[in-house]
Amino acid sequence: MCLAIPGKVLDIDRSGSPVMGTVSFGGTQKKVCLEWLPEARVGDYVIVHVGFALSTVDEAEALETLKMFKEMGELDGDES
Repeated sequence: MCLAIPGKVLDIDRSGSPVMGTVSFGGTQKKVCLEWLPEARVGDYVIVHVGFALSTVDEAEALETLKMFKEMGELDGDES
């Protein structure tokens, strides 16, 4: 089974190709490809699978999902 997880976009680098950004997953930060989401902005929540942002998601839904992952022990840290 594959899993996609929501994360908050912290910054976006549009200077190269592909477009990349830093995304926070419950406090853990990763570089993510944002090329498929040209509408993504800093502060948005995106659904990420294997390093690629696939879609944007409502903040309330993203935070609820992150809360469930944390309760299951799948995430460490706080969302920031």
